[in-house]
Amino acid sequence: MSIFAKIGTLFNDDEISKSAIKSNEVDAEKLAAAALMVEVAVQDGDFTDKERQAIERLLIEKLDLSPDDAKELLSQAEEKQSQSIQILSFTRDIKNHFDDEGRVNIMEMLWGIVFADGQEDNYESNLMRRIAGLLYISDKKSGELRKKVMQENNLL
Repeated sequence: MSIFAKIGTLFNDDEISKSAIKSNEVDAEKLAAAALMVEVAVQDGDFTDKERQAIERLLIEKLDLSPDDAKELLSQAEEKQSQSIQILSFTRDIKNHFDDEGRVNIMEMLWGIVFADGQEDNYESNLMRRIAGLLYISDKKSGELRKKVMQENNLL
């Protein structure tokens, strides 16, 4: 099941009881994705307003959150990221709850955060290679996503 299908099932009336059971898992998945975005954003030592806005926009557009929910999730993600010393817990949550397509979508969002400030830092590149490996995304696929995001941001 894709990320969008998983999230979409939360809003179906006939699946309210199922969604209540799954809500903690989905919230954990969204929080893990947001925390990874924050981790990518802080790698260059400067978490800019552009990067914050990009994360909020992606949470709204890709995870179907309201603007208020996106702000709240970003705040929680910043706190979780600052308390964590490893990306393993974030990537484990994502790997365990998302299929291949969902992990690719998250990787694309992460590349969006890398280029939110218009440039790619060496620390960000290194982190993205590690995350790709931990999410079982090939270097080739990650490179394709990187180029796609660069084109979307008029950086090529």
